Amino acid sequence: MPSSLSSTPPEEIARRGDEIYEHHLRAELETSQRNRIVAIDIHTGDHAIADNALEAARSLRTQQPNAEIWLIRIGERALHRIGAGRKSLP
Repeated sequence: MPSSLSSTPPEEIARRGDEIYEHHLRAELETSQRNRIVAIDIHTGDHAIADNALEAARSLRTQQPNAEIWLIRIGERALHRIGAGRKSLP
């Protein structure tokens, strides 16, 4: 999920953020931080982990005040889930 005041197009933020996650963070984080949120600065690769997106972004901004942030739920394909889960239909 891109930050709202970015000078970089959303598609490029997503591409860079996913690339950093896949190549530099995924293997390490998915074993110990699953379902937490990682905020990634797409320019520096710096990152912060927290239990929710706001905390992760705030933590990263203390390290990198001008960070362009991509947010990922560790171990999942999407940051947020809609609904309570799958239910079987009668």
